[in-house]
Amino acid sequence: MTSMQNITIDVKPRNAGKHFNRSARMAAQIPAVVYGPKTKPLNFTLTEQDAVKYGKRAFENTIFTLKSEDKTLDGLKVLRKAMDHHPLSRRPVHIDFFAPDMTKVVRVNVELRFTGKAMGLADGGVFSAVRRDVEIECLPTEIPEFFEVDVSPIGLNQSMHVSDVNFPSNIKLITSPTETIATVSVVEEIVAAPAADAAAATAEGAAAAPGAAPAAGAAPAADAAKKEEKK
Repeated sequence: MTSMQNITIDVKPRNAGKHFNRSARMAAQIPAVVYGPKTKPLNFTLTEQDAVKYGKRAFENTIFTLKSEDKTLDGLKVLRKAMDHHPLSRRPVHIDFFAPDMTKVVRVNVELRFTGKAMGLADGGVFSAVRRDVEIECLPTEIPEFFEVDVSPIGLNQSMHVSDVNFPSNIKLITSPTETIATVSVVEEIVAAPAADAAAATAEGAAAAPGAAPAAGAAPAADAAKKEEKK
C-alpha cells in the first residue's frame, strides 16, 4: 500500500523573521519552509488546522501538493520532514518540508504493522516488538504507507528478523536484514522475600553468633533483676 493520497494543502507565501512568524501564529497560521535538490528555500504558512491534521505519523511519508497563488509554490510536491511543537501547549510552531526530485529515489523510514497471533503465546510466551520501522530507498511515488508483518510463525523463544519480511522488488532495503524486529519469550517471575522475614532472619543470625552483644535494653533489665535478688 502506498502513501500517495493526492492531498492538497493551501499555503501562503510569508516573509522570514520572528516578528512575521509571531504574527502568523496569532492568526492560526503555522510558519513553514520547503527546500530540495531542485528547489531553493521557500517560506510560507499553512493553517494550524492542516498542520495538526497532517502532522500525524500516518502522513509521515505522504507526498503533498502545495496550492498557492504564488507560482513558485503552486503545484510543488513535498514530503513532511520535521515539525516543531511548543514545549508547553504542544501546538505546532514550525514545519520543514522537502521537495524531492520525483525522478530519483529518496530514503525514508516506513512503519511495520504486526498482524496475527504468535504461536509462542499459547506456550506462555510474551510477544515483544523490538523494531517498528525499517529504512528503505525508492521513488517518491512508490513510498509505502506501511509494511504488514504476520507474526504467527514465531514460536516460544524465537525471533523474527528483517530478512523474514517480504519487500516489493521496487524497494531497496537499507536496514540490515539481520536486525530483530520481534520476539516471543518467557518472562521469569522473581519473588522477593517479605521484608519482615528478612529482618527476622537477620536478628536470629545476630543472636546465634558467638559473643553477640545483648539486644538494646537487655543490660539494664539484667541489672534490675540482680538488685531485686539482693533486697
